[in-house]
Order: sequence, then structure tokens, then C-alpha cells
Amino acid sequence: MKDKILLVDDEWNMRNLIKIHLSRVDVDIDEAKSGQEALEMVNKENYNLIILDIMLPDINGWEVCRTVRATKNMPILMLTARSDIKDRVHGLNIGADDYLTKPFAPEELVARVVAMIRRQKMNQEEIDTSTLNYADLSIEFDSRTVKVKDKPIELTPKEFDILHLIASQPKRVFTREIILDLIWSVNEYRDSRAIDTHVKNIREKLRKAGLPYNPIKTVWGVGYRFYNKDEDKT
Repeated sequence: MKDKILLVDDEWNMRNLIKIHLSRVDVDIDEAKSGQEALEMVNKENYNLIILDIMLPDINGWEVCRTVRATKNMPILMLTARSDIKDRVHGLNIGADDYLTKPFAPEELVARVVAMIRRQKMNQEEIDTSTLNYADLSIEFDSRTVKVKDKPIELTPKEFDILHLIASQPKRVFTREIILDLIWSVNEYRDSRAIDTHVKNIREKLRKAGLPYNPIKTVWGVGYRFYNKDEDKT
């Protein structure tokens, strides 16, 4: 089965140009001309990659990215004619996986698309999100059970969700904003400082239960990532 890409851009010429560039890659490409159309298509189909322009006529690409990332882990490559570093940082902070500035070289577009799809497949193969097993630590999603050395540990719903989210993608650094987008509902009060409190509580509960290492590492100035003790053996 071919990999599927969703191409979101309101300009026909740009969509056609990108399709020509990607003709050398064996993929199927769906097209969306607006943010709303893109969101409707994402709800119906699982894509291996979304190529998303920022400047759209209805919902801008940033909001589309934020909405998709709240429920989906599809890789997102954002396109923009603006080279401002603040725009790039903003896009990455709300969940974009990569950024490409127009005009771009065809070879660079193809290389990034191929690399992002390859990483997505590797992540899917490596992760079984129903049960995550690490050194002395297991996380069972269906029963929402966390065990340290086979002993169940009591976590609050938010604590469990944060731990499972970070452990399910151990190679990814999660910003506080992304954690809020993925775990908190739109109607809940959001405070990024609450993430730090929950992480502190998770660490303390696991430490008291006898886990001999800290599974959630702080990436200073960015957010948090999972630490697997078995990494030290490789």
C-alpha cells in the first residue's frame, strides 16, 4: 500500500508544483484548499504526512496544526513564505515536525518528505502503545495501570496521561504547550506550570515505589522527554 500525503495549500499552482516534485516518490496525494477542508479530511483518513501551508483563507496553518496535533500524531511539514525565526519556533512549539521556507529546492522537499515518512514508520514499528515495558517500569494503557517492579502505582488521570504520552514516544521532546494540547480538553483551564507540578508528582511517586532512575528528563528551555535506563547499555 502506498504512503498517503495530505497537501494543504490554497494556491493551485503551488499544489501542482509540489505534486510534480513528489512524482519521483511512490505516494498518493490528497489535496485540500482550506484549513476546514483539511481538518475534515484528517478526521476521515490517516495520513503518513501532512504538508501544510500557513497562509490559508479560513483557518491559518498554525491553528490547523494545533487542532490536528490535539488528537493525531501524523507528521506535519509546514510551508511558509516567511523566514522569520519566531514563526518557525512557534510552529515547532505547537506541534509541527519540520519547517520549509518558500521558495525551496525540489531536492530538499523530496528529501524531507522521505525522511519524515521513514521516521513515522520507524516510530510505529518501535512502539506498542497498549503496553509499554521499560526497565522496572510498565505502563498499560487499556487498564491505565502503572507498575514499578510489578507493583501497581496510584497515579491521577492527568499524571497517567502525561507519563504514557511521553513514554510512548521516547525519542521526542514534548513542550509544555504540546502536552496541554494533547491531554487537556478545550474547556479545561490551562496553565503550563501545572505540567511541572504533575511531572514532579510522577517522579516522586515512582521514586518512592522503588524505581531506581528518573524516567522523565527535563530538556532545559524546551520541555520534557522520556529516559529509558536501557539506553545506557547501548
